[in-house]
Amino acid sequence: MDIVFFAHPLFLKLRSMDDFTSILYSGMQERGHNVQIWRPEAEFSKFSAGGGTRKWLGYLDQFIIFPAIVRLKISRCKKDTLFVFTDQALGPWIPLVCRKRHVVHCHDFLALQSASGLIEENFTSWTGRYYQNFIKRGFCRAKNFIAVSKKTSEHLKHFHAERNIMNEVVYNGLKDKFYPLDPMSARTYIHTNTGIKVSNGYILHVGGNQWYKNRRGVVEIYSAWRLITDFNIPLLLVGEYPSEELIEVVCGSRYRKDIHFITGRNDDFLRYAYSGARILLFPSLAEGFGWPIGEAMACGCAVITTNQAPMTEVGGNAALYIDRRPKGGREVRFWADQSAQVVEKAISAPEHVIIIRREAGFENAKRFNLESTLNRIEKIYSEVV
Repeated sequence: MDIVFFAHPLFLKLRSMDDFTSILYSGMQERGHNVQIWRPEAEFSKFSAGGGTRKWLGYLDQFIIFPAIVRLKISRCKKDTLFVFTDQALGPWIPLVCRKRHVVHCHDFLALQSASGLIEENFTSWTGRYYQNFIKRGFCRAKNFIAVSKKTSEHLKHFHAERNIMNEVVYNGLKDKFYPLDPMSARTYIHTNTGIKVSNGYILHVGGNQWYKNRRGVVEIYSAWRLITDFNIPLLLVGEYPSEELIEVVCGSRYRKDIHFITGRNDDFLRYAYSGARILLFPSLAEGFGWPIGEAMACGCAVITTNQAPMTEVGGNAALYIDRRPKGGREVRFWADQSAQVVEKAISAPEHVIIIRREAGFENAKRFNLESTLNRIEKIYSEVV
């Protein structure tokens, strides 16, 4: 097959989307297909120092310059070329090829849900609402979709105006970088690279500052747990530098000296982080898939996550579950206390229970085999062609 992947511009620095595109590109190339990646270049935005100006100049690169270039390239493509959009957020470009063979990968519709007033925790400005509707009008022109979870597939059905579409579910595949290491060796590595004392283990969270990652809730649960436990182990949050709001939450905790933010790390560091952790605490409010759940289990780390899809889809019977964080008020304290009980249960479990849970995690993670994922995607691509 001749496959053209449409991808986000590199100047947006969307790491997870760039990784997903790279996985698709390499996977289809290894399977003998002729593949290309089309993405906007920084023509206007490179002249900006940053801030809002760069964003608007970036829009010129994406929605004025790039479509003109695409129209020229399309005229040189073979008739049976498959055009693949690596994210439904690339919707504005879909009308360019919607009458040709195409597939759209869907990750999550959280921004569109927020813009539609369906998520109270995340207010969207009028410009944001306009932009999301711009995206929606684009992807609603497409006919063939692959969603990363059943939950994402349900959201697609909600937003797509037409019911007669292909809407397949293919779970993400885990990179082969995620496998178990000796916990003590992993903790030594973490200590050497961060200076944090973790010889007795630690609680881990992996994620950014997006509202749905609920880092605030992670700190709230950890603080509540420290009040009821005899364990004295730190909390490590791997991802972005904390927002000002999150820093205030941490400063309000009596255990703030044991809460550490680790930034700028790659998958190799994450493998050690998962392997040395007592648990991954992942109380997300929403997700498209939830990569850290599968990654942690593949590394032998127990997982506590939210009892809603798609977290339950990824965690299966191997994860421990807690309720979704309430929106505010006294209920939040009760939620943190109840969640802390689950943390205590996981960390203080007898050794044989920990081993059983670890093995269950390994077995569950096998569902996200990367080769199987790519084989399924290739089959769908072939059927569309």
